[in-house]
Amino acid sequence: MRIGFGRNDITPRVGVELCGFGPFITRRSNSVRDKLWARAMAVEHGEKKVVIASLDLVGIERRFTHRVRSLVGDSTGLPADAIMIHCTHTHSGPNTGGYIGWGAPDEPYLELLPQRIAAACIRAIENLQDADLCHAEVPCEGIGQNREYDRDAIPLEEALGDNWRPNKPELTDTTCHVIKAMSGEKVLGFFSYFGCHPVVCCSATHAIHGDYCGVATNLIEREHPGSVGMFVQGAQGDVNTCVVHKPEQESMLALDVIAGRYANSVREGLRAARQIEVSSVQCVLEDVSFTRKPFTLEKLQTMLAENEAILHAPDASDEDGKVRMAMVNTVALRRLIRMKEAGECVEPPTELHGIRLGPFAFLGCGFEVFQSIKNEICTGAESRVPLVMGLTNDSVGYAPDRTAAERGGYAADTVPLIVGALPHADIHTELVNSFLKLEGKLH
Repeated sequence: MRIGFGRNDITPRVGVELCGFGPFITRRSNSVRDKLWARAMAVEHGEKKVVIASLDLVGIERRFTHRVRSLVGDSTGLPADAIMIHCTHTHSGPNTGGYIGWGAPDEPYLELLPQRIAAACIRAIENLQDADLCHAEVPCEGIGQNREYDRDAIPLEEALGDNWRPNKPELTDTTCHVIKAMSGEKVLGFFSYFGCHPVVCCSATHAIHGDYCGVATNLIEREHPGSVGMFVQGAQGDVNTCVVHKPEQESMLALDVIAGRYANSVREGLRAARQIEVSSVQCVLEDVSFTRKPFTLEKLQTMLAENEAILHAPDASDEDGKVRMAMVNTVALRRLIRMKEAGECVEPPTELHGIRLGPFAFLGCGFEVFQSIKNEICTGAESRVPLVMGLTNDSVGYAPDRTAAERGGYAADTVPLIVGALPHADIHTELVNSFLKLEGKLH
């Protein structure tokens, strides 16, 4: 087996709008707290070669993934199903995920982004060398809490207490997986897997950085000179960090504390990791269309009229968050109505991607996956270490569990329109079944 790592700077210039925390809030960056990186790991086993990239970005649209694959394929001959592009979901980077109103996309940056990502992947392939993989699963606590079924935005002094734990830890990740690649005594690179929204910072913060996971990964990289570190985001759809929506000074203080907690778990994983056997490498890539709620053209037109009424009211102000959200809905509904009238498909496919490295099954999708969905997939999977990854190859909003979907609200009803799509009919059942079917093909 040969393993290689590469990385490339993907930090936007200061002044671009940052993505997250509300519609049309003109949250322009004013500094770079930490650089954003595209990092990649290439693995070659026999005649099979794969690349997994992790980006310090909120998400990436499928069209960018296809462009990256084309660039990497032209340079290396690697097929599309061997190239997985994943995002950490930081809310302190630019809008790259197609979110309407959640930060104005910067067109020059987006035009250059695919080649910057591809460069990291190509470097990883060029750096392939004989190496071993080591793995550990270690405790990782004091970071996340389930915002749907527990509490959210708790007092700062409580969250930053050394012994803070969520009321319902079983609805969060309480461990992280750490994998490192060793060439003799040298750490070539490492990655960690954990599920929690990178939202320590808030709408009042304007610095570019990768949030707790990016800050922690950068820190540990510096402790292993020459190595490349990657963070792989798990099921974070209903899990926030214990510090969220605080004022700027408090947020920036908490950022180092939460990043330090995560870094300590990764350090323990690096110490505890033991060599594993990778007997084979497999990959499967599929287009899947998930069922949407059957909104008629008349229903969409009614919804549009309701939102336009908010926008066109005599006292409407763009300082009002309700008005700005109505603008998001209006843009999405006008787009969907045009598609309906043109007879176009309003249930566009997305990708499910599986890569198996020995006992590990990397199971990627473009959703922000809820914890109970991930747990159900892991229970039914054949692989010894199934890693369910959101924000992979695409950015298509939330995959809420049944309870949240039935209740409605932000994840189930609002976010689909933010990404210009209709709400899902039963994404819980369909995503679990599709992932288990895909995972079975990796054996």
